[in-house]
Amino acid sequence: MASNIFLSGLEPSFCAENTGFFTAPYEDRKYVTDYEVNREERSVAVTLSNGITRTARMFQSQGAITLPLESGVLHFEPSTVVPHPAPQQTCVWPDLPEAAGLDADKLHDALELAFAEPAMTAAFVVTHKGKLVAERYDTAVNRDTPLESWSMGKSLTATLLGMLIHQGEYELDQVPDFKDWDQDGRRNITIRNILNMSSGLRFRAMQDPGYDETLGYPDHLYVYTGGINAFEFAATRPQQWLPGTVGRYRNCDPILANYLIRKAVEHRGENYHAYPQRALFDKLGISSFTLETDPFGNFLTQGYEFGSARDWAKLGNLYLNDGIWNGQRVLPESWCDFVSTVAPAWLADKRPIYGGFFWINGDGSLPIPRQAYYMGGAGEQRTIIIPSHDLVVVRLGYYGGFPACKPHLSAALAKLMEAVPAAVG
Repeated sequence: MASNIFLSGLEPSFCAENTGFFTAPYEDRKYVTDYEVNREERSVAVTLSNGITRTARMFQSQGAITLPLESGVLHFEPSTVVPHPAPQQTCVWPDLPEAAGLDADKLHDALELAFAEPAMTAAFVVTHKGKLVAERYDTAVNRDTPLESWSMGKSLTATLLGMLIHQGEYELDQVPDFKDWDQDGRRNITIRNILNMSSGLRFRAMQDPGYDETLGYPDHLYVYTGGINAFEFAATRPQQWLPGTVGRYRNCDPILANYLIRKAVEHRGENYHAYPQRALFDKLGISSFTLETDPFGNFLTQGYEFGSARDWAKLGNLYLNDGIWNGQRVLPESWCDFVSTVAPAWLADKRPIYGGFFWINGDGSLPIPRQAYYMGGAGEQRTIIIPSHDLVVVRLGYYGGFPACKPHLSAALAKLMEAVPAAVG
């Protein structure tokens, strides 16, 4: 709520009803009717049915942070490292150009389908060959509004780690230097395993086959809401399976990737909180992103990040361009092939849908080529890269429209396939 109110500028009552279902399922909200928005402190306090009050506050460039339950204080000094631009000030693309060679009527139809109720789409952006060809926004937002993006941040994490690999800080088949990992089976986990979501660490997540909610609150959510040191928590999880043998969608792996980013950046004596903006976003002309942290200052970009649809499209175009931006290689050669290739452990499980912190349309669940891949977040947040058609498609929406939005997104994508011819050669 704090992020959606103070970053996205949405009304508190709308936020309470329609945002953030991932960590606060809608069916549980009937027990939470008491919340207070303090605009002077820029905080939101929610009182639970058991009388406990949880509070999130805005902290400069670190966005909204859930305060620890016991102390209510942070364990780091927040800083302003990323200036936030004024609305309507930052756009890399001019007003929509003529979509040469594209079917303008079908582009329009795709937008209509994406915004059909009850999808509650907030933003829809389409680029073709790096040029903006279609976009639309809900009346409450505009092209510069940062919106909840959830696990699309995992692909951002892969990008930041990929840059460090390109710079020689790490190698894909390197074993991370985490405390005590050399004492047990974790000594065989590689960075490749982590990026492939196949570290094998024990980390209860709702997506696990046979997940039993009666066993307690899942680790997958606890790292968001617990007010803990998420890096330390993830790095101390025990081994469940041999690395690289079982693919499971668990937040421990992107958290560990983020831990590696922090270790490398601080080892170089650089400002960790400024690193994403200065090293990546400035290159791409991105200025809307806020990457939120836990109370220890650790980025939680397994899902706690806000960005505009246009800025997500820029990140998608970095991948469409094979990791090259303005003639400069930003990501390692073959990096885009790596993240968009089905991970061995997932392939062995006959689920050709996950690569290197990117989802893959390998099962044809979307009406686009199976080679397409995407950054995916809860509530059907999507940044889709379709190399065969030189397309990047971004869809951001309010969680209140989920899962009703799914067929509308599929219909919009099917119409885009009609509107945009396949690339030649």
